[in-house]
Amino acid sequence: MAQVVQTHSAKPHLPPDGRQGFVSDWASDQQVFKNVSWGKAMMWIFLLSDTFIFGCFLIAYMTARMSTVVPWPNPSEVFALTIGGHDIPLILIAIMTFVLITSSGTMAMAVNYGYRRDRRMTALLMLVTAIFGAAFVGMQAFEWTKLIHEGVRPWENPWGAAQFGSTFFMITGFHGTHVTIGVIFLLIIARKVWRGDFDTERRGFFTSRKGRYEIVEITGLYWHFVDLVWVFIFAFFYLW
Repeated sequence: MAQVVQTHSAKPHLPPDGRQGFVSDWASDQQVFKNVSWGKAMMWIFLLSDTFIFGCFLIAYMTARMSTVVPWPNPSEVFALTIGGHDIPLILIAIMTFVLITSSGTMAMAVNYGYRRDRRMTALLMLVTAIFGAAFVGMQAFEWTKLIHEGVRPWENPWGAAQFGSTFFMITGFHGTHVTIGVIFLLIIARKVWRGDFDTERRGFFTSRKGRYEIVEITGLYWHFVDLVWVFIFAFFYLW
């Protein structure tokens, strides 16, 4: 006699409601971070601490600008370039922003190809991202040189409030240092990816585990953060 076995479809797990649901949402980070790798968690912690530093710098800039009684320089005039006999305001800053935002796209594609184990495309896109970053730093160096030649110093500037020079060099210099470090890191990881260190389990920094392209994603987290910070610097410093 055949036995009939009844099967019951498993009900989907639903989150608790009410007070238990509130507690579950706030406590979920414990379970979430248990599945995050050490390297990625440390990068998130570093980015969080860096967020506080950049936040303090921008708050200091806003405080200095709103508290000074001396007229603040007009960014459209200070950061204008003369092209063809015409002064074009913020043209260099617009190009710098476009270059850096574009580099976020190439970095995102590099992470995608990294998890596909396409090491050649990953290395190529990381190299393109590094070139964009180096171009940004080069344009920033040109901007610094131009302003220094026009008389801007950390303690004075010819257009008004002396705090302009100190906040400008502090904020853009700190961000430019981050971009420079990111470019160096991109070149190092791109070289390792191109050589196939992640496939052959070649011993070295960030390559001791076979097939782990996670370091590409960790590098991408850093690079996207640098790009996001520039959006705030662009809005507060150049458009305000």
